[in-house]
Amino acid sequence: MAEGQAIKTSDLFVQCLEAEGVEYVFGVPGEENLDLLDSLSRSDIRLVLTRHEQGAGFMAATYGRLTGKAAVCLTTLGPGATNALTAVAYAQLGGMPMLTVTGQKPIKHSKQGRFQILDVVAMMNPVTKFAHQLASGETLPARVREAVRLAEEERPGATHLELPEDIAAEEAIAAPLKASVARRPSAEPKAVRIAVEAVEAAKKPLLVIGAGANRNMASKMLGEFVDKTGIPFVTTQMGKGVLDEKRPLFLGCAALSSGDFVHRAIEEADCILSIGHDVIEKPPFFMHRDDKRVVIHVSYNTAEVDPVYFPQIEVIGDIANAIWQMKEAITPREDWDAGCMLRYREAEQEHSRELMEDRRFPIFPPFLVAAIRRAMPRDGVICLDNGVYKLWFARNYMAHLPNTILLDNALASMGAGLPSAIATALVHPQRKVLAVCGDGGFMMSGQELETAVRLGVDLTVLILRDDAYGMIRWKQKNMGLADYGLTFGNPDFVDYATSFGAHGHRVESAEHLEQLLAQCRNAGGVHVIDCPVDYSENDSLLNHEIKERSAQL
Repeated sequence: MAEGQAIKTSDLFVQCLEAEGVEYVFGVPGEENLDLLDSLSRSDIRLVLTRHEQGAGFMAATYGRLTGKAAVCLTTLGPGATNALTAVAYAQLGGMPMLTVTGQKPIKHSKQGRFQILDVVAMMNPVTKFAHQLASGETLPARVREAVRLAEEERPGATHLELPEDIAAEEAIAAPLKASVARRPSAEPKAVRIAVEAVEAAKKPLLVIGAGANRNMASKMLGEFVDKTGIPFVTTQMGKGVLDEKRPLFLGCAALSSGDFVHRAIEEADCILSIGHDVIEKPPFFMHRDDKRVVIHVSYNTAEVDPVYFPQIEVIGDIANAIWQMKEAITPREDWDAGCMLRYREAEQEHSRELMEDRRFPIFPPFLVAAIRRAMPRDGVICLDNGVYKLWFARNYMAHLPNTILLDNALASMGAGLPSAIATALVHPQRKVLAVCGDGGFMMSGQELETAVRLGVDLTVLILRDDAYGMIRWKQKNMGLADYGLTFGNPDFVDYATSFGAHGHRVESAEHLEQLLAQCRNAGGVHVIDCPVDYSENDSLLNHEIKERSAQL
């Protein structure tokens, strides 16, 4: 469109989204969005109509997590915006680029008083990087550019634009801004040199890999760094898959808060290279005031200092470039000692081996993890909802590639598993996708089964049924409290799936679970598996036995 030509503002908005490379809009429109919806109907941007705004937000956030590009979550005003708020916080805390667009009543005149009107911009401000009401079509291109830029630049997160219906309908004299090209700054060479000298001076250096390193180029450079140096590594829950966990130098994932085998290995280190970690994730290790370990923070942004995390050295800039610079500069030392840390990994594997072949029924969580790992191809993606099973997957599921196990350890919201799997199937239609959901979390977003069937995606949903909010029930038991207030009933999940046009299956034994996983993996369409689970030993294993055995080493 030529500069100086009048254009309807909703059409301009969509053209600006196209200019920014937006491919998907996920959402539940309302009457305040109808002009924008009409403009989208003439666009190449794909609209995915969802059954709940929270599901739309989870889908948009997961798209951003997988691609590094912002998708749009579209809602109307009032309850539509409040329904999306959890997903906005999910994206913000999890570092996932997403732009939320909400409607609003006219702002130049009132046609219905204060009906449904909330200050949505003020509501979004605390959980976004940028929130703004569009009051003019002429300023819209700059505001869209700013919202997408801030959502996608490091550290990624959520942004928000409110488009009132009268502004959407009026004409403006403006045009989309031309695309810009920007590269992340490189780490300062002097900071790299200081970090390298600290690692070379150590006796037991260790890599701790966090969510910020879950990028393809960072993964490649970290692989080359480990190959050259022979320094072992651990991951946070959201750092899983950055490096292939079949590597002999992998020591485990910091799934529990403390006391696991991997924490004992971390305690042995005298120099920790903390790659892409920030304090929003549950800490993989705790620093102390008299800590003698050197902690080197390598990330896109300076460390957010916290009582448990205050690194002494920082290397700030593009992580892949920083690791490449360090790899080129470092001279591996013959007296580095990884053996004392590797023995904890060997002990953990020995401890887990027997558990992972326990074929009891209902299904034992360690066996469940092993069965899914055998069923999923190397590049298959599992999308976890939030529950106690997340700890078993973080500890025992071997991830081989970046972003092949999607879990949230930032906001840790229930209800994200199924919507995340739908977005993953859209981004990676050639890959096998499995959503793993507790029965509580699944019922918070189960209506999106209809969305998955309507979209024609191929995915499997594994529902882990214990008829309770299992994570909280475990904590309740661990605190010595009475078993109260956390159990519920469930629908027949096979009939539930069938009612949406999906395929329903019910697990009858451990062997049957393995058969169903393979069957659903190889079939097309949407499959739902009802899988009873046995959480009776979570407390004795996760809270006592693991910590006692690791302490004995």
